[in-house]
Amino acid sequence: MKEIKKLTYSREESTPYRVSIEILNEQCKVLKMFRDLGFHKFNVVDVRRLPRGVTRHLVRMPEENLAKIPKHTNTRMRNSVKAGKEAIAWFETKGCDVCNTIVSKGAFLITAWNTEGNKIIYTFITPNMKTAQDIISTLEALNFELKILGMERYKRRTSVLTERQEMALWLALEAGFFDYPKKIDVSELSRKLKISPSTLSEIMRRGIRRLLEYYFET
Repeated sequence: MKEIKKLTYSREESTPYRVSIEILNEQCKVLKMFRDLGFHKFNVVDVRRLPRGVTRHLVRMPEENLAKIPKHTNTRMRNSVKAGKEAIAWFETKGCDVCNTIVSKGAFLITAWNTEGNKIIYTFITPNMKTAQDIISTLEALNFELKILGMERYKRRTSVLTERQEMALWLALEAGFFDYPKKIDVSELSRKLKISPSTLSEIMRRGIRRLLEYYFET
């Protein structure tokens, strides 16, 4: 892979980046379990990082395969929903080196899904370009085969909000704070931003109020 061009950091030291990489991850316990069971028709459509080093995978598969999954494995099946001839289920495992590297560097793991074989596309947000480079360099040092699909620098979109309000709301949206059910709560989001939950709540409340006032005034 081409070496990432080193940048000089000033204001960019505090500018988040949205990063997408495709990586050959043979450590993924969910993919390994399905291979061992002889499953060929399945799709990992999302991966979420939980507290205590647990990773949750959302998998779509033929409905008849649900009954074939052993109950006593290192991969625990959680909620499942049947949709026609398919089923969608959450599986929890201990995090692999990819998820652990992304999270340990202070990044948000936004989503991930498998493409073919053991290849998974991970999308995450880093606090700056240096952190993105560090994550990629660490994964390469761990001998993962990866491809960078995109690096998008955060850019302000409106003057209605203060920079701090817009940044907080953008990160909350990307991290799944406004999803149902929530993929991240105020406490976890505030830890990532290194501010107190009450401060983050106030920043977001004022930002949302400004957006509503602007919307209804115009």
